[in-house]
Amino acid sequence: MPVTTQDIIAGDVFFEIISPQDLEYTYRLRPAKDFGVSFSQKLEGIPMVLADPPEACHKIRNAREMHGSIALMDRGECSFLTKTLHAEAAGAIGAIITEYNSNSPEFEHYIEMIHDKTNRDAKIPAGFLLGKNGMIIRSTLMRLKRVHALINIPVNLTFTPPSKINHPPWLGW
Repeated sequence: MPVTTQDIIAGDVFFEIISPQDLEYTYRLRPAKDFGVSFSQKLEGIPMVLADPPEACHKIRNAREMHGSIALMDRGECSFLTKTLHAEAAGAIGAIITEYNSNSPEFEHYIEMIHDKTNRDAKIPAGFLLGKNGMIIRSTLMRLKRVHALINIPVNLTFTPPSKINHPPWLGW
């Protein structure tokens, strides 16, 4: 029996980068398991901004660029919820966290982002991006001297055959 798009999606969320051209592909996110809200509001042409500092374990310094955007942050040093709350405090309307350490055993895997058992919760959606995608997005933006990419999120792929999904050439699904 052929693999269907529904088999691939399995509760994940997809977004597409529409600019810069070097990154114009469809990417998969694993939504946070038990904190924040869902990626239900359709956002088009929204900036996805590199967080400063990248791990976002402290107050985000580039709040002006972050306001009304999706934050792209590195995994590690503090909880997923703490990162998401720092992005929210900086004015972000969503958070994407990725493994940036290519030596990490999780670099090529999706991580279940879970609540840190504190008495806090985020009011924005959060999702985990595969490390290889995050690394290539960050390095491409830095090479192009850009602090953000423009994205559409979520992208509905329900009726798109797997062979027609514009996934990054550096990944196999």
